[in-house]
Amino acid sequence: MSDPILPSSARIIAVANQKGGVGKTTTAINLGAALAELGFNVLLVDLDPQGNATTGLGISKDGDGLTTYDLLLNETPLLDIVQDTPNEGLWIAPATTDLSSADIEMVANEKRSYLLRDALRHPGVERLRLDYILIDCPPSLSLLTVNSLVAADSVLIPLQSEFYALEGLSQLLLTVRQIRSSANRRLRIEGVVLTMYDVRNNLARQVEADARENLGDLVFRTVIPRNVRVSEAPSYAVPVLDYDSASKGSRAYRDLARELAGRNGAEIREAVEVG
Repeated sequence: MSDPILPSSARIIAVANQKGGVGKTTTAINLGAALAELGFNVLLVDLDPQGNATTGLGISKDGDGLTTYDLLLNETPLLDIVQDTPNEGLWIAPATTDLSSADIEMVANEKRSYLLRDALRHPGVERLRLDYILIDCPPSLSLLTVNSLVAADSVLIPLQSEFYALEGLSQLLLTVRQIRSSANRRLRIEGVVLTMYDVRNNLARQVEADARENLGDLVFRTVIPRNVRVSEAPSYAVPVLDYDSASKGSRAYRDLARELAGRNGAEIREAVEVG
């Protein structure tokens, strides 16, 4: 593995929504790739037992390599788990279905909610120098998700532009509030990003209006459109930015990366030109 570089000031962002099918993993993969395009060093931690972020970046789940299961349950150092991806500046800590038993196995550990936090802040991690760590959480409010929220500086919430979207958000916000009052006082909401947005759809526009009215500046200006290229890219095991660089989905994720970096006051290191 080439040496990804991580300052201790790396920003840890959990990409979370307990509802499945909202574009959570798609956002984690493509936001990571877009941040890497801007010159940032990014680690994507796959904490979803489905392992879709792993396969979505071209990493096989059939090998004998170490995974986030080993990171949490066997105390394997992060440095031994991180793998290169085809995208320069983007690395992944992969996951397989082995992770599906982690919730049960962690229950007996008195530090069960802090395992990921400790792993990401182990002294050895200082040898890496990443700017961002993105955690792809499972689509549930499980112990794995709790570990992500305890480890993170902030939570980025993909919100599908559909009926009941805001209703489903309330439980996640309550969980964030509970974590902040107990295990992780620095945790905050990074923002809410509207996904699968169809401007021609009256319901999508109403969901956006409701979200902006209720959540204000927490909602990113950038919205991710419903785009066939975004849907096709995972079957080729690449981010949409590689699959079709000029697509509406690619442009949206690049805009989201710039907006996120701007919110964090991060300096973009290189311009990206898209033909």
